[in-house]
Amino acid sequence: MEKYVITIARQYGSGGRTIGEMLAERLGIHFYDKELMKLASEDSGINERLFNTADEKVKQSVFSKMFKTDKAYKGEVISPESGGFISDDNLFNYQAKVVKELAERENCVIVGRCADYVLKDYDHVLSVFIHGPKDFCMQEAAKKINLTGKELERFIAKTDKERADYYKYYTGREWTDARNYDLCLDSSKLGFERCVEEIIAYMNVRFK
Repeated sequence: MEKYVITIARQYGSGGRTIGEMLAERLGIHFYDKELMKLASEDSGINERLFNTADEKVKQSVFSKMFKTDKAYKGEVISPESGGFISDDNLFNYQAKVVKELAERENCVIVGRCADYVLKDYDHVLSVFIHGPKDFCMQEAAKKINLTGKELERFIAKTDKERADYYKYYTGREWTDARNYDLCLDSSKLGFERCVEEIIAYMNVRFK
């Protein structure tokens, strides 16, 4: 394998981020998650705090989302002279610009941020969706955040809805639709280590 990028979309609590880190370590390549916001901030000159605030969330009103018929991402950044320079849409544009530059420059693992869609026309990209049943995701999430029971369940549901709305807004696609990805893995059945092995096995076939 000469050139490759793995994108990972993940349900909250499914272990997608951990699997991505394990995969990057196994392959000896860089892993990008929240680091993307710092890179986008450095590239644009826009305060990183704004990127953090808008990260994988859509702040548009319910009304505007109801009547939206096209994806927001057009593939181009808005210039500093424009009134929309620090809009959430342009924050996404800069983040997508960074994702494309990384994909062109190096082998890496990229988590979230609609990277599968942003890189959909790149032949050397493998897109993965990591998911799991509610009980498993709650069990895994409870290891990292101080919530239990219904509070934890609501938090996971809210986070996944935000990710789904974000994906829909910028891509026009459904986040959990298997047709958007090359590989969908249930981490509750495979375990994190086996998920890594399955992704590498797929890469060996796809990129041989």
